[in-house]
Amino acid sequence: MPRGPLGAGVKNFRKGDRVLISCITARGSCANCKRQLYSHCTDGGWILGHLIDGTEAEYVRIPHADNGLYPIPQGADEEALVMLSNILPTGFEIGVLTGQVKPGNTVAIVDAVATLMRMTDDAGVDVAIEAVGIPATFDVCQKVVAPGGHIANVGVHGKSVELHLETPWIQNVTLTTGLVNTNTTPLLLKTVHSGKLSPAQRITHRCAPDDILKAYAVFGNAAQEKALKAILAAA
Repeated sequence: MPRGPLGAGVKNFRKGDRVLISCITARGSCANCKRQLYSHCTDGGWILGHLIDGTEAEYVRIPHADNGLYPIPQGADEEALVMLSNILPTGFEIGVLTGQVKPGNTVAIVDAVATLMRMTDDAGVDVAIEAVGIPATFDVCQKVVAPGGHIANVGVHGKSVELHLETPWIQNVTLTTGLVNTNTTPLLLKTVHSGKLSPAQRITHRCAPDDILKAYAVFGNAAQEKALKAILAAA
């Protein structure tokens, strides 16, 4: 919640409001913002934890607060709403919407090639969602997507991948990538608050700020620790 002094430009919030901090910062008035491409705001975008300090702290400064904060509905599960800061809008916008997932589609969030092909009787999947951000999983997506299908790249890649364009071209495969814009956050807030979505199920660990190094160690060994998402809760 806002506890310190509010900037002169903040009109929609007051001290003591409980808010959700979006991973994307946007002033709301540039050409890209008017197209709802908030991740490409000319005075914002993905800056928290990337170009400026992030939010793993007891106090943080949020630029363009009127557009980067969302009021939390009274009675809402605040831990569940933490998932709306980044991962839920990312999966929904870049995986489902941009990936053009439709009712009845076979969708795979990448696994072993042989396993996926066996599960689909060698037909492949309609939508292959790359959610890791490494060359190996991107390559899996290219191998398991069916003709006329869609590869939706959600993962954040730190290095180049090899695109076998000769294959998706002849199979009429569409490849999309993107950085989340968080333009669906208001919709997702309503959906979660209504009980239709339960993102709290992804929370597997909780820790205090003093235990942050331990939390990172757990996520460094996520498979063995069965770690999905952790809540960092100040006392």
